[in-house]
Amino acid sequence: MRVFITGGTGHAGSHIIPELISAGHEVTGLARSDTAAAALSAHGAKVRRGDLEDLDGLKEAAADSDGVIHVAHRQDLLPSGGIDAVAAAELPVVLAFGEALAGTGKPLVAAGSIGSPGWENLGRPATEEDPALPGGDDYKGTLRVRNVVETTVVGLAERGVRSSIVRLPTIAHSTNDSAGFLPVLIALAKEKGVVGYPGDGANLWPAVHIRDVASLFRLALEKGPAGRYWHAIQDGGIPFREIAEAIGSRLGLPAVSIPADVLMLPGYFGFLANMVTLDLPASNLITRRTLGWEPAQPSLLADLDNGHYFSAG
Repeated sequence: MRVFITGGTGHAGSHIIPELISAGHEVTGLARSDTAAAALSAHGAKVRRGDLEDLDGLKEAAADSDGVIHVAHRQDLLPSGGIDAVAAAELPVVLAFGEALAGTGKPLVAAGSIGSPGWENLGRPATEEDPALPGGDDYKGTLRVRNVVETTVVGLAERGVRSSIVRLPTIAHSTNDSAGFLPVLIALAKEKGVVGYPGDGANLWPAVHIRDVASLFRLALEKGPAGRYWHAIQDGGIPFREIAEAIGSRLGLPAVSIPADVLMLPGYFGFLANMVTLDLPASNLITRRTLGWEPAQPSLLADLDNGHYFSAG
């Protein structure tokens, strides 16, 4: 297949491209700078110059392809507009892809989030059949505001697009993860002198190795049915306290409970205070059965034990 990808130089995209090429696909990546173009070329992809604001260019690139993988977002908008601005900018992008692919049956696979849908009180692990809950003004400033992007992509199935969402957990780890959640937690621990966890730390966080994420995007592109959600998770839920203790063991620092109140949590976790209390158990059973996906890379705790997250500084 001729595949067009956005976000090809990011943590996920830089693994998705080699995964696709090794499976025999031809990949073209979007690049807005010479640096990005060079990185795409290094991964083996062709380069299309442009950016996410050029909707006509995105439509043309999608129309010229046999399928689209969309894992980019406007990180540059975070400092000024937060997640609200990022989601608002992404919506016209996926609609542009939908317009270009409508009626073709070609795949559009976009990145979503296990942390977005708003399932905190399900009382059971979330499954791929649990839809993203509506966002709206009540959820401004939270991950849930991005649900409109997920529901829009899935809804494109009604317009003849083989669209699907790959939901990513908060932690996607690898040997070259430099900007994800784990490096932030490790930096915080070094700064504070202790590794914090919220309350009793029993809240569950799913995780996955980024190379397993790449294989799932490929499978969804190749054979995923339309209008579906996929769960890119290996560890269906690890108690936050165990993650903190694993970090503490490597750093030689104690893991300590941070009282889950409005003063203490921001006092330690800062802008992450609202996220660290999330309890997000999730299942990958439907994903594995439908697509034949089997996570094969090291688990989160094994990856932390490998030591590469602690090799610098």
